[in-house]
Amino acid sequence: MEMTLLFVTVGFLMFLQITIPFIVKRTVVFGVTIPVDEIRNEQLLRYKKLYAILTFFISIAALALYFIWSKDISPTENHLILAGLLLPFVILFISMSLYFYFHMKVTSLKREKQWFKDRKQVKVSELNLRTKDEMLPWIVYVVPMVITAGLMVFTLANYNSLPDQIPTHWGPDGKPDAFTTKSYLSALILPFVLLVLNTMFLGINELTRNSGIKLSAGNINASRVRQLRLRKYTSWLLFFISILVSMLFTFLQFTTLYENSVSDLLIITIPLAFSALVLIGTVLMAIKVGKKDSDLDLEIIDEGTGEVINADDDQYWKGGLFYFNPEDPSIFVEKRFGVGWTLNFARPMGYLILVGPLLVIIIITLI
Repeated sequence: MEMTLLFVTVGFLMFLQITIPFIVKRTVVFGVTIPVDEIRNEQLLRYKKLYAILTFFISIAALALYFIWSKDISPTENHLILAGLLLPFVILFISMSLYFYFHMKVTSLKREKQWFKDRKQVKVSELNLRTKDEMLPWIVYVVPMVITAGLMVFTLANYNSLPDQIPTHWGPDGKPDAFTTKSYLSALILPFVLLVLNTMFLGINELTRNSGIKLSAGNINASRVRQLRLRKYTSWLLFFISILVSMLFTFLQFTTLYENSVSDLLIITIPLAFSALVLIGTVLMAIKVGKKDSDLDLEIIDEGTGEVINADDDQYWKGGLFYFNPEDPSIFVEKRFGVGWTLNFARPMGYLILVGPLLVIIIITLI
């Protein structure tokens, strides 16, 4: 069963990585801005196909090596699980290495062809577009916080029934492998961490809502639909994950209180089901957003293909992945390689969002 789940997880990840160049917005290829009239450039299309083919075959080779190793060497169960957990990161490393290779190729091609030379570059926005925004309101994100508050009350009400040793860490098999002495603080660590995560999801949703809605000159209609879909489905996915995390932590707290009442199979299955649901939600969002203003979009662009083109902002994207623009007030911006959001690393608030929750969780667990 574990091997089947591993193949399914790796298969999902490999599928996502292979399809990314074809679901990002049409005017960005491997993190490089191109004019709308170059989106069908044969050389760029060849790079995308080559990336997909190489990612597929090298990832299959990595998966085959893992399978051969697990059969011939006969590793222990823990080594097998740990190697399986590392395998998705190997797939990511392979695809990102290929991404940087083709990023350099597209950058050289853009420089050689001088696509933006002597052309008027503009930035487009619509003042009334926010009225069509369908992101979830902040009050919805209070629901998982109510679940967390209920978990705290439940824990305190059953404090005397808790074991003398409270789990603080769970291993790859879903069983606790580190403990601390029972106290009110140690009993509430898990709900406190959950509350931090709930707050983080709420903060990301609100900061995303306040980010700029950037449209592309030359394909305004398609980019408008894509931006609205990205904001809507990201908000829904964040809420979905926040609810799932609350349910997972509630389950873990329940197993602490009633440690012998839950089967080993359920202890392994619940975290795996959580990962699978998050993965499925991410794929669905990528499909919903990626169908518009990408290579999958069958709509023919017939607007703005003259001398007025979208502004080239490549200087703000380091390596085509990391956004650093002190002039942009947005803390979150749309990813260049992938579907979703990334930080504006020029905004101090971004670092707070990135590191703050981790620091709070570390402090709570060390007290």
